[in-house]
Parts: sequence; C-alpha cells; structure tokens
Amino acid sequence: MKKIVLGCLLASASSMAIELGKVPPKVQLSGANGGKVDGTSWSSSMLKGKVHILFYVDPDERDLNNNLTQALKKRHFNRQKYASVAMINLAATWLPNVILESKLKAKQKEFPDTIYVKDKKKVLVKKWDLADDNSDILIFDKKGKLIYKKFGKLSEKEIKHVLSLIEKNL
Repeated sequence: MKKIVLGCLLASASSMAIELGKVPPKVQLSGANGGKVDGTSWSSSMLKGKVHILFYVDPDERDLNNNLTQALKKRHFNRQKYASVAMINLAATWLPNVILESKLKAKQKEFPDTIYVKDKKKVLVKKWDLADDNSDILIFDKKGKLIYKKFGKLSEKEIKHVLSLIEKNL
C-alpha cells in the first residue's frame, strides 16, 4: 500500500514538472510568496510575446552562470523580441531577505531591461520541479513554450547553443 501511495505522489509531482515543448503550468508570485522587486505580482503568463530567458537562482549560486550573462550582454538582442527574468530563490539561502531585496532593487536600477522577481517560498521549485539551491536556466519561445532547460553551470558549448537557440527563435 505504501508503494502505491508513494508512486501516486511521484506521478502527480512529475506531472507538474516543466516539460520541453510545453507551456508550463501557470504560476503567480505575489504577497507573501514574492513578486517583482517593485512590489507588483509576477505571473508565468508574462512569458509570452517575446523569447524569454529565465534565470532561477539561489543567491549563494549567483555567479555560477556569469559566463552566460556576459555572453548575453555582448549579443545585444533586440529587446522588442527578447526579454530576461532574474528570479531569486530567497528561501534557498541563509542571507536575510532584507539585504537581498535591497541588492535586487539596486540590480533592477542597474539593469532596467531585466525583470527581477523574488520567490520567497520556493514556489517554482515546487510547482515546476526546478532544481533547488542551484542556478537554473529556462528559455521560452514567443508562445510561452519551454524550449530549453538546464540546472547548474553551463559549459561553453551549452552557452553557444543557448545563444543560437535565442537567435533562431527571435
């Protein structure tokens, strides 16, 4: 009986996992769960109309994919067709939220084209089955379908693939 219950739980959890080629289940972050740095809510339904890259990052792993962010900066993708979201997994670190939130506000001013979002309760980890305590990279096409995902550090080869994938879908 325990095996049946465990199997059902695993099956239902994996059915919520974010899958390549599909629009992920809708997620909204607001209030106690988080939201944009400016205090407004964020919804995954916003990941449409442009090619979006979403960085879901544990603050302790924030430098893990700096090579990708530098490569993206150098490409100067057209912001009419491309957008970036930096979502911070605040529940994945021992650092106080007050300090992290002030750093995020400064980042938002420094990089106004990127949308900075706070996930205070690991909502995306739970709803989309993302890797916790890591640096996750997700790319969505203009229709909001997931076209790429990677949990952890990207190699130089993977960075080149990401750049070409974005270019191809613009």
